[in-house]
Amino acid sequence: MNVLFVSSEVAPFAKSGGLGDVSAALPRQLGALGHDVRVVMPMYPRVRLPGVVFSEVADDVALSLGRHTVRVSLHTAPMPGTRMPVYFVRCPPLFDRPSLYGSSPDEHLRFAVLSWAAFKACQHTGFSPDILHVNDWQTALVPLLLKTRFAWDRLFARTKTVITLHNLGHQGTFPAEVLPETGLGDSAHLFHQDELRAGRLGYLLTGLLHADAITTVSPTYAKEIQTPEQGLRLDPVLRARRDVLTGILNGIDENEWNPAADHHIPQAFSADDLDGKEVCKQALMASVRLPYRPEVPVFGLVSRLVWQKGLDLCVRVLPSLLRHQRCQLVVLGKGEPAYEEFFRTLAMAFPHKVAYDSAFNEARAHLIEAGADLFLMPSRYEPCGLNQMYSLRYGTVPVVHKTGGLADTVWNFDAKTQQGTGFVFEHFDDAGLSWALRRALEVWGSGTGADRARWRTIQRNGMGLPLGWKHRVGRYVELYEQLCS
Repeated sequence: MNVLFVSSEVAPFAKSGGLGDVSAALPRQLGALGHDVRVVMPMYPRVRLPGVVFSEVADDVALSLGRHTVRVSLHTAPMPGTRMPVYFVRCPPLFDRPSLYGSSPDEHLRFAVLSWAAFKACQHTGFSPDILHVNDWQTALVPLLLKTRFAWDRLFARTKTVITLHNLGHQGTFPAEVLPETGLGDSAHLFHQDELRAGRLGYLLTGLLHADAITTVSPTYAKEIQTPEQGLRLDPVLRARRDVLTGILNGIDENEWNPAADHHIPQAFSADDLDGKEVCKQALMASVRLPYRPEVPVFGLVSRLVWQKGLDLCVRVLPSLLRHQRCQLVVLGKGEPAYEEFFRTLAMAFPHKVAYDSAFNEARAHLIEAGADLFLMPSRYEPCGLNQMYSLRYGTVPVVHKTGGLADTVWNFDAKTQQGTGFVFEHFDDAGLSWALRRALEVWGSGTGADRARWRTIQRNGMGLPLGWKHRVGRYVELYEQLCS
């Protein structure tokens, strides 16, 4: 099949979170199966990676969007390690900014341009997609554009659209008066009428109304978002379209996240030989200037420091845990100032137990995944989550809240049956997190002898799970084939 994959971020060119990882790994896996996959994304300043050579596809493409005439050019470069073309939409006034996303008055225009340019890339290259796969609100105008502005073009006569929800918390909602600047001003009747009357125009909502299929990034999240509690006002639409809604668990890129071949860590290891993990723990402790104590469990936390990630529970629970329990904590992440200040203060209060680094870098993230004994992920909600899967792959036992993709990948360890991959709390409150942390420390025990053997069992349970994209991509292929049949 021919697949055009459109995303606002694609690793390694530009990434702010899991969307960037998925937008690289899924197209790669589809391409490895023999499908002709092409990717469209903005040309941010950061995409100009060393050694990447860009070729121009089209110069001075004019887009008429309301009172704006926006001029873009299209360029291409291969996805690193493949021959798959990535098309970049160059428009310096809109995309040459320090951050991928923001709150500027033209945010709606930036991503309307990306959506229009995806069709222009097909037209200029003669590419006729069977599937147009878009992601989150930034590309959610594409299904309606296909039905209206590009319905005349036989290039798209058989094209079907798929929209993937990576996080319903970001919906791309703007004042209704920007409608003409989407280039769809005369199609107002095809937008959600109640929302327009209320003065709102929702990009994501529009995509949900018009896509041929809707996917989200875990089976549990697909159920949760159909409820008023987690549907964030879109649950009526999602329930109405539940016949085309599918939850497909994300995978991880096992070329990037593989402890047996990870160039970011000092020694490789595997489920059959875990000795290298202890070397990584030593290296991690040295790198953050904490004492290395093999019998003391180390919790890792790598995250955006935001409300969604459940960090308010950490604020209330961790000081007491560190005061009364034998454990250490290494935190990497930045975000809301209050959470950054909390972890800074925690590190000062417990200088031999806690290290905090706000300067995110990929190598340090890999070292924490490899060197920590446990991974803390108490998210309030988590559509899929990737860090718990990285942790499972690296034998770093997750402590998680039972929600979204966390519920689909981590199960409570049962000492009697020796089954389970981590520690899961059901109720999102202080008592829930405290229980899971205490249970983890109980199972860790002394960290030696029989306790260490039991811990190895939990580690190997997680390391043996099928977490790679090769185990997930078949679900997308099945969906594509159903749409095209």
